[in-house]
Amino acid sequence: MFWPRSGDRRLPTPDPALAVGGRAAGAAPTASRHPRNRAWLGLVPLLAFMTLFLVVPAIVVFQRALTDNDGKVGFTALRNAFTGQNFDAFVFSVRLSVQSALVGVVIGALLAYAATTITRPRWLRSLVASFSGVAANLGGIPLAFAFIALIGRQGLLTKILDGAFGYKLYGGSFTLDSTWGLTTVYSYFNIPLMVLVTLPAVDGLKASWREACANLGGTTLTYWRRIGLPVLFPSLLGGFLLLFANSFSAYATAAAISRKSLIVPLRIGFYLRGDVSANEDQLGFALAAWMILIMTISMGLYWFLRKRAERWQQ
Repeated sequence: MFWPRSGDRRLPTPDPALAVGGRAAGAAPTASRHPRNRAWLGLVPLLAFMTLFLVVPAIVVFQRALTDNDGKVGFTALRNAFTGQNFDAFVFSVRLSVQSALVGVVIGALLAYAATTITRPRWLRSLVASFSGVAANLGGIPLAFAFIALIGRQGLLTKILDGAFGYKLYGGSFTLDSTWGLTTVYSYFNIPLMVLVTLPAVDGLKASWREACANLGGTTLTYWRRIGLPVLFPSLLGGFLLLFANSFSAYATAAAISRKSLIVPLRIGFYLRGDVSANEDQLGFALAAWMILIMTISMGLYWFLRKRAERWQQ
């Protein structure tokens, strides 16, 4: 290294024989103690699980659905999946899923906003988030039995409403396996799931935005119409698609409550486990193929909207 004389204010000239990091320019780089190129090995179990239980079954389903009785590739089974009772099952399942998703979005978004904006008591948000994390993963036969014991024909709440208030829950068209009955059951896990989805989006609403709107003469309605709802819209629509897919694919809960084959997952189970002919067995795979396509589109749109919503959550 060449150093200047005393009084010379020029910077020292680096020796070209040295390189960045103190190594010689021609020296071989040393191996890193923590190689990052092996980090992907931690994903091997997850990728193996997804391949065995998601990718391979989906390929088999589409292979069986696209094979006609003569062994050739065809779309007969896929077309027949939208005829007769199968078409009625799709209509009922879509109506049930849309209705359940709407109820979950409205109530879940309001609960998330209330838990975020209410400052006292401070443990309220933690309680809501903890309960939502547990309830969003509770379903299947235990949930169905709980609602049968609560609002079934001989349920506790049914008898209380009849004895104390004279209101007959089953006096009209309401049944536990009807659209509104299943919507009530599905709301138990849809509303908490929407709370978990909406909490980060509500946190993205900055107080300075409301103050700026008020300083410019805007009202509360103006704030929500021009700022609040446009920011929350991707999260709300993404949550709707997530709840739609969650309700559309529910099987165990509906199977424990309803004996009707008006729901697509129940009809798929009927075809694949029943004593049916080869053509009807193929029809079950066709229903499963359409269901996979609907779920894939819903989850793909949900992922896209979540990426849009993350802009306001930084």
